[in-house]
Amino acid sequence: MKNLTLTLDETTLRWARVSAAEQGISVSRLVGEMLADKMERNRAYEKAMRQFLSLLPVKPRNPGAPLLTREEAHERVNIR
Repeated sequence: MKNLTLTLDETTLRWARVSAAEQGISVSRLVGEMLADKMERNRAYEKAMRQFLSLLPVKPRNPGAPLLTREEAHERVNIR
Protein backbone atom coordinates (compact mmCIF):
# COMPACT_ATOMS: atom_id res chain seq x y z
CA MET A 1 0.00 0.00 0.00
CA LYS A 2 1.10 3.54 -0.73
CA ASN A 3 0.21 6.68 1.22
CA LEU A 4 -1.58 9.63 -0.33
CA THR A 5 -2.19 13.09 1.08
CA LEU A 6 -5.50 14.75 0.19
CA THR A 7 -6.57 18.34 0.57
CA LEU A 8 -10.32 18.70 1.19
CA ASP A 9 -12.57 21.57 2.10
CA GLU A 10 -14.17 21.39 5.56
CA THR A 11 -17.62 20.36 4.28
CA THR A 12 -16.23 17.47 2.21
CA LEU A 13 -13.98 16.32 5.04
CA ARG A 14 -16.88 16.40 7.49
CA TRP A 15 -19.01 14.34 5.10
CA ALA A 16 -16.18 11.82 4.59
CA ARG A 17 -15.68 11.39 8.32
CA VAL A 18 -19.40 10.87 8.97
CA SER A 19 -19.77 8.49 6.01
CA ALA A 20 -16.75 6.46 7.08
CA ALA A 21 -17.97 6.30 10.68
CA GLU A 22 -21.41 5.11 9.54
CA GLN A 23 -19.71 2.27 7.64
CA GLY A 24 -17.29 1.52 10.47
CA ILE A 25 -14.20 2.18 8.34
CA SER A 26 -11.47 4.82 8.18
CA VAL A 27 -11.61 7.82 5.87
CA SER A 28 -8.55 6.39 4.16
CA ARG A 29 -10.36 3.11 3.44
CA LEU A 30 -13.51 4.99 2.34
CA VAL A 31 -11.54 7.01 -0.20
CA GLY A 32 -9.63 3.93 -1.36
CA GLU A 33 -12.86 1.98 -1.92
CA MET A 34 -14.45 4.93 -3.74
CA LEU A 35 -11.47 5.23 -6.07
CA ALA A 36 -11.36 1.46 -6.70
CA ASP A 37 -15.09 1.52 -7.51
CA LYS A 38 -14.63 4.46 -9.90
CA MET A 39 -11.74 2.67 -11.62
CA GLU A 40 -13.83 -0.49 -12.08
CA ARG A 41 -16.81 1.45 -13.46
CA ASN A 42 -14.54 3.22 -15.95
CA ARG A 43 -13.05 -0.09 -17.09
CA ALA A 44 -16.50 -1.65 -17.48
CA TYR A 45 -17.73 1.37 -19.47
CA GLU A 46 -14.73 1.31 -21.79
CA LYS A 47 -15.14 -2.45 -22.35
CA ALA A 48 -18.85 -2.05 -23.11
CA MET A 49 -18.14 0.85 -25.50
CA ARG A 50 -15.51 -1.17 -27.38
CA GLN A 51 -17.93 -4.10 -27.61
CA PHE A 52 -20.74 -1.85 -28.87
CA LEU A 53 -18.53 -0.15 -31.45
CA SER A 54 -17.34 -3.53 -32.72
CA LEU A 55 -20.96 -4.41 -33.54
CA LEU A 56 -21.58 -1.37 -35.72
CA PRO A 57 -21.74 -2.23 -39.40
CA VAL A 58 -20.20 1.10 -40.42
CA LYS A 59 -16.43 1.32 -40.29
CA PRO A 60 -14.54 4.63 -39.98
CA ARG A 61 -14.11 6.55 -43.22
CA ASN A 62 -10.70 6.44 -44.87
CA PRO A 63 -9.02 9.83 -45.30
CA GLY A 64 -9.43 10.96 -48.89
CA ALA A 65 -12.50 8.79 -49.49
CA PRO A 66 -15.54 10.57 -50.89
CA LEU A 67 -18.07 11.85 -48.38
CA LEU A 68 -21.45 10.17 -48.09
CA THR A 69 -24.43 11.70 -49.83
CA ARG A 70 -27.36 12.80 -47.67
CA GLU A 71 -29.29 9.71 -48.75
CA GLU A 72 -26.40 7.39 -47.88
CA ALA A 73 -25.90 9.05 -44.51
CA HIS A 74 -29.56 8.58 -43.59
CA GLU A 75 -29.91 5.06 -44.94
CA ARG A 76 -31.38 2.78 -42.31
CA VAL A 77 -29.07 0.10 -40.93
CA ASN A 78 -30.20 -2.93 -38.95
CA ILE A 79 -28.03 -3.55 -35.89
CA ARG A 80 -28.19 -7.05 -34.45
